[in-house]
Amino acid sequence: MTAGPRPMRLLGVGDATIGDLEIEFVLDTLKAGRLSYGRYTASFEQEFAREHERAYAVFCNSGTSALQVALHALKERHGWADGDEVLVPALTFIASSNVVLQNRLQPVFVDIEPLYFGMDPAQIEQHITSRTRAIMPVHMFGQCADMEPIMTIARQHGLRVLEDSCEAMFVRHRGRPVGSWGDAACFSTYVAHLIVTGVGGLALTDDPDLAVMFRSLINHGRDGIYLSPDASHVDDPERLWEVVRRRFSFVHVGYSYRATEMEAALGLAQLRRKDHIISGHQRNAAYLTAGLRPFEEYLQLPAVRPGSEHAFMMYPIVIRDDRIARDALVRHLEERRVETRFLMPLLDQPVYRRLFGDLEEQYPVARRVTRQGFYVGCHQGLSREDIDYMIDVFAEFFARAPR
Repeated sequence: MTAGPRPMRLLGVGDATIGDLEIEFVLDTLKAGRLSYGRYTASFEQEFAREHERAYAVFCNSGTSALQVALHALKERHGWADGDEVLVPALTFIASSNVVLQNRLQPVFVDIEPLYFGMDPAQIEQHITSRTRAIMPVHMFGQCADMEPIMTIARQHGLRVLEDSCEAMFVRHRGRPVGSWGDAACFSTYVAHLIVTGVGGLALTDDPDLAVMFRSLINHGRDGIYLSPDASHVDDPERLWEVVRRRFSFVHVGYSYRATEMEAALGLAQLRRKDHIISGHQRNAAYLTAGLRPFEEYLQLPAVRPGSEHAFMMYPIVIRDDRIARDALVRHLEERRVETRFLMPLLDQPVYRRLFGDLEEQYPVARRVTRQGFYVGCHQGLSREDIDYMIDVFAEFFARAPR
C-alpha cells in the first residue's frame, strides 16, 4: 500500500489557530497602550479559574514558571528544608522534575500506569520517607491522573499536592475539573498546547494567601500591596501613601515571570473558543483511533480512564510488538511529513543520568514507554483529509510488518 499525495505542509503535533477575536483583543491592548497587567489579564485569570472551579488564578510567562513559583510558595509557606523530597512520575516532561531541583528539593520518581501514563497510586507509598513533603501528579497527554487515591495517600501522610496540568485543561475526572484537586495546580498556554498564548502559564489555588504569594513571586517577590499599576488608583490619601511607601518593598526572593496583556488577550479569546478547540482534538483523536484499530496487534492506542474525559492534547502511541522498531516507524512517519515526538523520556536524559545515575531499571513501565512510545498530533488544525493521510502512512508501514 502507498499513502495518498504527500501533504504540502508538515502535519505537526500542535497548532495555534488565531481567529478574528484574538486579533481584535490584541489590537485593543495595543490601542489602549496597556501592555502590563490590565483588564485582559484579570478577565483571563478569573474566567480560567472559574472553568476549573478554583478561587484564584495567576497568569505568568510559562507553565514551567507557574510550577516553579507554586512549589516555591509551598516550600516557603510550610517551612520545608533544602533536600526535602517531592514525588514526581518517572515519565513526564522534564520541567516537572526540574522545578523540584530548582527549588533545592529532591525529586523522587514513581512509576506510571501502563494504560493512562499517570503516576501509579499503587507505587506511591513505597517511595514515601520521613523527608517527603509533596506529591506532584502530572495529567499526561490530556487526561487527569488517578486523583482520588493520590489525594487519600496525601491526606494519610500529611503531604501537599501540586497538580502539573500543563497538558490537560477543561476535562473532568469523577465529576471534578482537572486541576481542582490539590493545594495548587499549574497549566501551560505555550504554542502547541490546548489554548495558546504563545508563551504563558497559570497557577491556580483556593488559598488566598498562596495566590498572593504566587503573584508576588512572579513580580520579583514584591510586597503584595503593589502587584499591579492599578494598585495606585485609590482615593484615600493614607492608603495611597501606604502603597507609595511600599512600592519598592520586596518580601520574597522572587523572579521576573510576568506575562503581558497581549498574551492574556490571546488567552481570553482562545478561552471563549475552547469548546471548538477541545472538540477538534477529541474528534480527530476518535477518528485516528478508528483508523488505527486494524494495527492494534502492533500498537497500544490511547485509553480513556473510566470516569474521566480526555482533551487529547496529543495522540500517544506505544509499540506493543517487540518485532516492530519504534524508531523505524517514527522515521517512516517523519519522512512523509507526519511530525512526531518521543513519549516524554525523562530518566534517560543525559543530565539526569549525570545527576542520578541509571534509574531506568527501577521503573519498568516508564522504561518501556520511553523506549517504545511516541506521539503524533490530533489537534483542531488537522482536517479529515490530513488524518486519512496519517492513517494511510501507518498502513503503508504495517503492510511490510511481520505477521
